[in-house]
Amino acid sequence: MRMWPSSLLNATANGLWYLICLPDSLAFRRSLRHVRETQGELLLQLLHRNADTVIGRRYRFAELRSAADYQDRVPLSTYEDYQEATERIGRGQTKILTDDPVLLLEPTSGSTAATKYIPYTPSLKAEFQRAIAPWIVDLFHHEPRLLLGPAYWSITPVTHRQQRTPGGIPIGFEDDNEYFGLLQRYLIQRIMAVPPPVRLIDDMTTFRYVTLLFLLRSRNLALISVWNPTFLTLLVEPLTDWWSLLADDIRHGTLSPPRPLPSRLLASFKFWNRSDPGRADEVRTAFQQNSTPATVHAQLWPNLRLISCWTDAHAALHVPQVTRLFPQARVQGKGLLATEGVVSFPLVGQPGYILALRSHFFEFLPLDDQTVRPFLAHQLERDYEYEVVLTTGGGLYRYRLGDVVRVVGYLDSCPLIQFVGKAGQISDRFGEKLNEYHVQRALETVFGRHSFQPRFAMIAYDESLGQPAYTLFIEVNGPPDQLLIQLAADLDIALRENFHYAYCRDLQQLGPLHVFRISEGALKTFHTVCRREGQRAGDIKPVALHRSGNWARTFRGRVIS
Repeated sequence: MRMWPSSLLNATANGLWYLICLPDSLAFRRSLRHVRETQGELLLQLLHRNADTVIGRRYRFAELRSAADYQDRVPLSTYEDYQEATERIGRGQTKILTDDPVLLLEPTSGSTAATKYIPYTPSLKAEFQRAIAPWIVDLFHHEPRLLLGPAYWSITPVTHRQQRTPGGIPIGFEDDNEYFGLLQRYLIQRIMAVPPPVRLIDDMTTFRYVTLLFLLRSRNLALISVWNPTFLTLLVEPLTDWWSLLADDIRHGTLSPPRPLPSRLLASFKFWNRSDPGRADEVRTAFQQNSTPATVHAQLWPNLRLISCWTDAHAALHVPQVTRLFPQARVQGKGLLATEGVVSFPLVGQPGYILALRSHFFEFLPLDDQTVRPFLAHQLERDYEYEVVLTTGGGLYRYRLGDVVRVVGYLDSCPLIQFVGKAGQISDRFGEKLNEYHVQRALETVFGRHSFQPRFAMIAYDESLGQPAYTLFIEVNGPPDQLLIQLAADLDIALRENFHYAYCRDLQQLGPLHVFRISEGALKTFHTVCRREGQRAGDIKPVALHRSGNWARTFRGRVIS
């Protein structure tokens, strides 16, 4: 009986959210049989809405009548083509890329060091909503028990707090939930297991402690939504050391992180952090009766039904650990979402992710011949791979996202796709032109051949190791050094499929691949470095190929070859 008011609140808020999302979901379902028409109408509406802008006048948007006209008139673009425009927007100028006002500039670095600033407009937020809505409706329809429990929606420390451009444009979301609409954010906050002020905690150790405290308080937790699976595994890792202290805090309604909170923040948590002796006893019992994290987690959160996170490309390496840690929950991939836009999202029971065809206008460059006119959504062929090109309400026109997808099927006439890697991440010291996408495929092939499942694996050119060569940084339990050396030799052969890499190796500009065996804490170290470079904790992506050097001085471990 004690939990009924909370369950009623969760069911009411989730039910209202479901109803709000239903119209967009029904519209999306109707569009699945009319891919060409849906995409064509969306493009023309977007172009005509932005005809009276600097870019719209440059390319005479008002004269365009079809996708073919658009492709003939407007060139493909990359972020560098928008730097001057975003600088003008930052100075307060309007109608540069869109007729819509720019709400904020969202910083993103992806897997590279350079920061990009993506304009966010009301139209772009509405485009995200048109993809989120059918996903939420599908989720609640297939798993109605999600309606009854609270959820943890990726709250991460704010890295760009209260910053503005010279023209007064805010830099960055204050909260990950700003991807949602205003009413939906209000409802999400009513069902959040972790309160919003957690995002104001800068110190990662304290952030994890406070987040875990509120997750432990939430016995009926039903859903966890994070971006990268490593964010979740690192979050729960300290539970084995902290559980007794956390249980005491739950019992007394206190907060005792390893590093004390400022008094202003401590006061902000009082409403959510009330004494709960019954739950404190349940936490103690779970840890005292169970010997593995999996059984502990299953007892702590018996109603956890779903974990939503990235599951494709290099993130797939870390999904098995999530599955082991939370055996009571199903892991669902997020599809392909980027700061610039949403490409695909999951539907239960489908072999891939459905194209978000009501959100943006999509084009697809075939990987085997990028000189041809890009294909449109209704022209894609099964089992082929393409680089995604976006046109969005945020002011990106024929923008090469750099993400590669494979078509794995169709739902009605709409393509089902799967993210397979990055096309544009190049490491090039001597002309070797190593590509993230190729390196990812090589790692998958070699790990599969050796039946390896490393905790962490990444290739980088490391200047601190003397001889010019790339290094495999790997954390794995069990295999002897000699087996890792053999794996690196096989990996070097796989990388030689890249003509430029093979040429540099033959000229001895590059030596054989080194192996650096990481002794412990690879993910935590990687996250620390990325946060130091300005990335938000929840957005950090382990990558197959990193372009920065000196990792041998950063990771704990040793070179074994």
